[in-house]
Amino acid sequence: MAPRTPSRLTRLVAFIAVVAMATGGFLYVRSNHSGAATTTPPSTSSTDLTTTTIRSGVPLSRVTPPGPPADTRHLVLYKVIGGFISPKSVVSSNAGLVFANNMMYRHSVTVYSSAGVLKKTISDGVVLSHFGIGGHPGLSHGAPVEGAIAPDGKSYWVTNYSMYGAGHGPEGSDTCTPGSARAAGDTPSFIYRINIATLTIDKVVQVGIVPKYIAVSPDGNTVVVTQWCTWNVYIINARTGAVTGIVPATGGYPRGIAISPDSQVAYIAVMGSNVLDVVNLPKAKLLGAWYVGSNVRHVVIDPVSGRYLYATLNAPGDVVKIDRATGHVLKVVHTGQECRSLAISTDGTTLYVVNYFSNTMTMLRASDMKILQNVRTGTHPVGIAYDGLTGRVWVAVYTGELMVYNTLP
Repeated sequence: MAPRTPSRLTRLVAFIAVVAMATGGFLYVRSNHSGAATTTPPSTSSTDLTTTTIRSGVPLSRVTPPGPPADTRHLVLYKVIGGFISPKSVVSSNAGLVFANNMMYRHSVTVYSSAGVLKKTISDGVVLSHFGIGGHPGLSHGAPVEGAIAPDGKSYWVTNYSMYGAGHGPEGSDTCTPGSARAAGDTPSFIYRINIATLTIDKVVQVGIVPKYIAVSPDGNTVVVTQWCTWNVYIINARTGAVTGIVPATGGYPRGIAISPDSQVAYIAVMGSNVLDVVNLPKAKLLGAWYVGSNVRHVVIDPVSGRYLYATLNAPGDVVKIDRATGHVLKVVHTGQECRSLAISTDGTTLYVVNYFSNTMTMLRASDMKILQNVRTGTHPVGIAYDGLTGRVWVAVYTGELMVYNTLP
């Protein structure tokens, strides 16, 4: 007898079950002896998702989990990931993979499924001559600090705080000027491009001294890198790796980057100042600087309308909402001691901010900047990512953990 074809209802039920497990939707609630509700996290056995689950034609930056908007959900700890890691930052592909950058403490990028299963540990060691770069015989090591996914999901770009090996200078410093860095003998660092299909490094590009943040334009053509110690912004052709422009920042320690939806303008958080620099990318030209508040560290853009920017002010511990049309600050909210990185949900409704010395993560509604929830983290949360595939929020804890939170209705 020929096998029986499942009914449409049977197929629909199976599909709903898979989606619910992928998003943490199966949550069992019971009462303990005191009557308080406790939760049992969903099983991870069916949540090892891959890029094949993404609908064709949906930009990765707009992939959203099934269910209600992010600002109607609440955070519940799902998993704590340890191991040989010391994550400074964490980045989601929104297509089934999450990358953690472990600096010089571990000389690696660790790659996980959206369910938190370790897929691969990528060494930061490269033989630069294999990429046509001379003067550094043998193996050179980096120190992966920040990363960015290309919009087509095919590559992951990562900055290296310093390089180690033959022909490289001493380790960089967080307290530096262009003059002091060169006087100390610091040498230019490199960024890597990792092929996501093979999880191997396939391109290396020389940049400035102590590169920090990195972003890829929405059209995929341009990579932008901020140089902590040389106080400038590198603009790079994503296909060839050629540096097409270098723009001096208006102050010391440029860091965070957000790029406009049309890929024409980059907004640079100048951490040693109180401004966002506004840079025309095709012309490699500074257009101006917007005052937003002191010690501005990280900046993201509304992924839906592109109308607003959101930035963290590290020293005051504040988050600001900025009108991109005017540069005016619309709202200021205090979240904790030394707020560092922030992430925005792919539906644009919710911000997630880590507070380094408060050891907390704050969830805010983007529309009115109302604080919706504060949760405890490990010691010194420093990086954060929103995974659009599952709705989970990943927190990089500098002391050696990744903490993953479900966002539940």
